Amino acid sequence: MKNVILYLIPALIWGSTWFAITFQVGEVDPIVSVSYRFLLAGLILLGYAKIRRLNLIYSLSEHKFIFLQGVFLFGFNYWMVYLAEQTLTSGLVALVFSTMLFMNIFNSRIFLKNVIPWKVYGGAVLGLMGIVMIFYQDLLSFSFSDSASIALLQAVGAAYIASLGNIISARNQSAGLPVIQTNAIGMTYGAIAMAAVALLAGYEFSYSAAFSFSLSLLYLAVFGSVFAFGAYLSLIGRIGASRAGYVQLVVPIIALILSTIFENYSWTITGIVGVAFIISGNFIVLERGKTKQAPLASESI
Repeated sequence: MKNVILYLIPALIWGSTWFAITFQVGEVDPIVSVSYRFLLAGLILLGYAKIRRLNLIYSLSEHKFIFLQGVFLFGFNYWMVYLAEQTLTSGLVALVFSTMLFMNIFNSRIFLKNVIPWKVYGGAVLGLMGIVMIFYQDLLSFSFSDSASIALLQAVGAAYIASLGNIISARNQSAGLPVIQTNAIGMTYGAIAMAAVALLAGYEFSYSAAFSFSLSLLYLAVFGSVFAFGAYLSLIGRIGASRAGYVQLVVPIIALILSTIFENYSWTITGIVGVAFIISGNFIVLERGKTKQAPLASESI
């Protein structure tokens, strides 16, 4: 039951963050918005850790891996997502980002030496077919212009960088590093790294006066970062990155449900069949069974 809760929290929250991100791109440069988001999230978690008197003292070697988790999972990947959403539809970016499931399977096998059950491959293929069915109109309308091609590469790059962040988090948990503290320090590292890149590249540090910008920033920092990542990375520690990555296939469904409620999104037969494919793949991937993977420590939020 705990795994189900940890699975639903990021799926439900991230299903809405694709829409929230659209309010972050525009007046403020994407890399600056990402820095604001994770600085706020990192400070909130650091404050929580201080109040709870959680250990925040780690060795230089441990900080090295926390830093890597921070820049891969709370930095460069989101910068690329924000950049991609300036050109591509949020649905198409979500579709591309869902390929992270396969990247997690591949990277878990390469870096963590996990033996991935065949049912995970089968469920992943079934789920990705469902995603393609749902967003096939976005695919048909996609044009390989220079800007669109660059944005597509940015979305693919974001997915792969995030996958590496997943693997590093799995490694950190297996080494006994707790989720809350690594997220607190890692998000702060990610924010500082993005701010440093922005300064070196000459990006302007501005802030939008629009209420929607501040509200979406707060939502992305608290719910999209603190709570969603806390649950998701804990799930990785419990069931492995290859299976936890299936969250990324459920997120677009949640996004479409919200779009149906607030934006009058119209469902098609193909879209409904696609959802059925994803749900079927979900049962296959998350079905209890014998799996061989490196043991990972776990911690709930």
